[in-house]
Amino acid sequence: MAPLNQMQPRAFPAEAAPPERSVLVQFGIATGGMLPIVVALVIVWGFFQTLNTHFLSARNLTNLLLQISSTGIITTGVVLVLLIGEIDLSIGSVAGVSAAILALLVSTYAVPWWVAVILMIAVGGGIGTLQGTWLVMFGVPSFIVTLGGLLGWYGLQLYLIQTQHVDTIIVDDAHIVAIATTFLPKTVGWAVAGIISLGVVVTRLASFRRRQAAGFIDERAGEAVVRTVAIVAAVVGGTAVLNQWRGIPVAAFIFIGLVAGLSWIVQRTPFGRYIYAIGGNPNGAHRAGINVRALRIVVFALSGALAALGGLMAVARLAAADTGTGGGTVLLEAIASAVIGGISLFGGRGSVWAAFFGSLVIGSVSNGLDLTGNEATVKYMVEGLILLIAVTADVVSRRGQLWAVTKT
Repeated sequence: MAPLNQMQPRAFPAEAAPPERSVLVQFGIATGGMLPIVVALVIVWGFFQTLNTHFLSARNLTNLLLQISSTGIITTGVVLVLLIGEIDLSIGSVAGVSAAILALLVSTYAVPWWVAVILMIAVGGGIGTLQGTWLVMFGVPSFIVTLGGLLGWYGLQLYLIQTQHVDTIIVDDAHIVAIATTFLPKTVGWAVAGIISLGVVVTRLASFRRRQAAGFIDERAGEAVVRTVAIVAAVVGGTAVLNQWRGIPVAAFIFIGLVAGLSWIVQRTPFGRYIYAIGGNPNGAHRAGINVRALRIVVFALSGALAALGGLMAVARLAAADTGTGGGTVLLEAIASAVIGGISLFGGRGSVWAAFFGSLVIGSVSNGLDLTGNEATVKYMVEGLILLIAVTADVVSRRGQLWAVTKT
């Protein structure tokens, strides 16, 4: 072996230039990774518009937003749970039992509506906390804990409603019903759209200036511009379409506002970064000092509270709570919407906006099939196929990422 002072420095190959990205890939990045879901929406809407010209009318799109608000809010909780690599199968039953409690408090015991709403959301959060604590303390898989919750809370829902010797409890409180029947005045809708658009532009510009001040050279500034323009165009265009009929539904405004707020929390706060860390590598997150056990309980508590809020939307839309509230396909549609929206079943990947876009796809398919006169059997088969395709895409994508890591 040559002496150290005679050894020649090893020549390392020059770093390869990053491969040129196609226009399609660049647009996908510019849309924040939402390109597949945007394409799916375009295909679905185009297909049903050719079958029925009323599909993209302002009235039908308004009804579509009202239809997806309840399940969409429940999906938001599913998204949070999936991000940490867990599953919550009890969300439909939690929505149902919370709706039953709301109906009993308002219609039977004459509790003020706002007190009843607070109590029902607290019950949902309490159920989520209980289930999260159970899986953390005893190490029982979330699949089993929440499957037990699905059955147990549904039984409690039936018991609460049947104590009134009926299958349906009418909720005629004007404040609750107004949640699903009230629309923002058109001038208010335009004002909200303007504020949101201005906020998006200011936020993007501030982010660019911070990166510039820190010395970062933003080579993808064009993609950020395209993304900003796309968001503003969607907000303004959506407002214009909805204002052609009755305006923006309050229920949809609550749903979208909730998604936007939770998206900001998940993307911009330490709490959100911890969620992604736990979903990506729980052992690594624990070694990094993150309280994984507490975070899991908090996420399940949020899932329960959001399920209860979804139950409130269902009661407001139907002006009643019955033994079927939260049942049927609510659970499967919520999970399907999250996965279709880009949330990985393996945790740690996806955006909270998946709750909105995934619900919009599932809701559009359901609405379109109803509008074209198809039976429920066809709708279930189509939704099942869409879910299978979305999960398969997630598995294949993850397998490709793992292959790329092993190759490097």
